[in-house]
Amino acid sequence: MAEITKKPIKITETILRDAHQSLIATRMTTEQMLPIIDKMDKVGYHSVECWGGATFDASLRFLKEDPWERLRKLRDGFKNTKLQMLFRGQNILGYRHYADDVVAYFVQKSIANGIDIIRIFDCLNDIRNLECAVNAAKAEKGHAQIALSYTLGDAYTLEYWKDIAKKIEDMGADSICIKDMAGLLVPYKATELIGALKDSVDIPIQLHTHYTSGVASMTYLKAVEAGVDVIDTAMSPFAMGTSQPATEVMVETFKGTEYDTGFDQNLLAEIADYFRPMRDEALKSGLLNPKVMGVDIKTLLYQVPGGMLSNMVSQLSEMHAEDKYYDVLKEIPEVRKDLGEPPLVTPSSQIVGTQAVLNVIAGERYKTPTKECKAVLSGEYGQTVKPFNAEVQKKVIGDAEPITCRPADLIEPELAKIEKEMAEWKQQDEDVLSYALFPQVAKEFFAYRKAQQDKVDLTKADTENGAYPA
Repeated sequence: MAEITKKPIKITETILRDAHQSLIATRMTTEQMLPIIDKMDKVGYHSVECWGGATFDASLRFLKEDPWERLRKLRDGFKNTKLQMLFRGQNILGYRHYADDVVAYFVQKSIANGIDIIRIFDCLNDIRNLECAVNAAKAEKGHAQIALSYTLGDAYTLEYWKDIAKKIEDMGADSICIKDMAGLLVPYKATELIGALKDSVDIPIQLHTHYTSGVASMTYLKAVEAGVDVIDTAMSPFAMGTSQPATEVMVETFKGTEYDTGFDQNLLAEIADYFRPMRDEALKSGLLNPKVMGVDIKTLLYQVPGGMLSNMVSQLSEMHAEDKYYDVLKEIPEVRKDLGEPPLVTPSSQIVGTQAVLNVIAGERYKTPTKECKAVLSGEYGQTVKPFNAEVQKKVIGDAEPITCRPADLIEPELAKIEKEMAEWKQQDEDVLSYALFPQVAKEFFAYRKAQQDKVDLTKADTENGAYPA
């Protein structure tokens, strides 16, 4: 038998970030993560995605944890494995565009606290919104990976993907990720896409998808055969559904082939055993809704991410207009076209979905445009792949002059002002960034932290004074 030429597929593990973000609303605590790090560190992962995305907001808002402290603890534990984060370009981890000085400082502090790979994306695939973050990552000797938000539509041809991939390589990115947030990339299209990208660029290509539509494992199989370098998977207790394919399943799939990962299934089984009680507890408490564990084929039928559909259903039920469901589904592609056919990913998915609901309810298109819809049509989010519908733009923004430059060019440096504003709360440099992103939430967290510290200090003082036994 001929010897197999080894070309092992690399794996990024998502259980500490995207998997629990997708299935249990980002509620895994640092305390739950730390005991298993030692075993995860022995697997041989390409990287572990453990920070960024919604983890920052959720840590401060719901878990009363300092996200920077989490990152430092994870860095201490992972001696042999690269740590990865998700970063929304000029939006950082917030929901508006920030000045370049804030973006660069956030990147600098992320790398200083332990991040190796920064995956940077923009909701419109406007690469001007990625430049600052990429340059900052390169300056700090970090790995800058640019993620392209994968979507379908007239504009998104193979030529489009090849062309934008080339621009990303020229920009200095270290690798490219195809970010298929809605699970729209089907297996044979993955063969086509990865093949085309491999012909266009020399930097590594990673594929990230979600199991929402039910095809993700097959898509990975075809992508790997087509030459993709890295795939994102999640340990089985928090895999499938709206999360990623299961790590152990993909490892077994490629066992004995040229793509064999060489991972130890016994070690993976021990890691899965650790997370399984968390899954059981989340199911019991209702934090893990069985609905997100199934296959939602509507994702492929309407090309609408699962989260966007559920958001739309709840908006319609609040308005007692559930009977308008199919009208809104028909309206979504129309609004998307009017707004320049953006990918449907946070925040563009919410903007398009909400506007479609309002158009249907009002019985007149754009009679009640949302603030965010106005912002998109004003160019505040950046450039879309297709031009806006000129009539709609006129109706919504009137004679206002739309922005055509990179939106952040119009934002004055704001770091010094932010630092001054929150000086009373500052205990570490990173606090300035927490406040910059979520001022109200950060203030509440800082107040909570102070109360905890005062309590600890008080007890310590009392012990030393002999009031309590040590």
